[in-house]
Amino acid sequence: MQRCEWANGSEFYATYHDKEWGVVSTDDRHLFEMLILEGAQAGLSWITILKKRDNYRQAYYGFDPEKVARFTRKSVERLLKNPGIVRNRLKVEASIINAKAFLQVQNKYGSFSNYIWSFVDAKPIINSWKCLQEIPAETVESQNMSKALKQRGFKFVGPTICYAYMQSVGMVNDHEVSCFRYKTLLQK
Repeated sequence: MQRCEWANGSEFYATYHDKEWGVVSTDDRHLFEMLILEGAQAGLSWITILKKRDNYRQAYYGFDPEKVARFTRKSVERLLKNPGIVRNRLKVEASIINAKAFLQVQNKYGSFSNYIWSFVDAKPIINSWKCLQEIPAETVESQNMSKALKQRGFKFVGPTICYAYMQSVGMVNDHEVSCFRYKTLLQK
């Protein structure tokens, strides 16, 4: 079974790749989770976040945006003492800001999914990369998404983070064409 090149280094990567990466998600809770995790990953390796993911789920109450939006300064201090997550004040504070902005988008568009999927005309972009080196770090779509999210007050949503987000929630199929997941995701 051939996987994308990046997924071969660890069991964490392989599991994430095989079961989740690139799978279309329209579930707002999952979309919020990935938004927070992708922002936390900035400047770090993705495996760091995957290893801490269960701790994040517990610390962020299952990624309930309403609960996260109500976090206080005391909550921030609690999170900064939690060795199970990335203890970066800017990222922790951004997660609360993003929860509030997320809820505003939900209220305006009916769901965050409706809004975020509009950046790809509500259907995944199917690429056909032969190797990891061909995959871009950002695209016009991720640049547009980044600009729009920043205008709505979101933090840690640069174009590279937005592109990683798009890949993670299936807005883009960036599996290498030789990867077994490439064709299985086309059939969904």
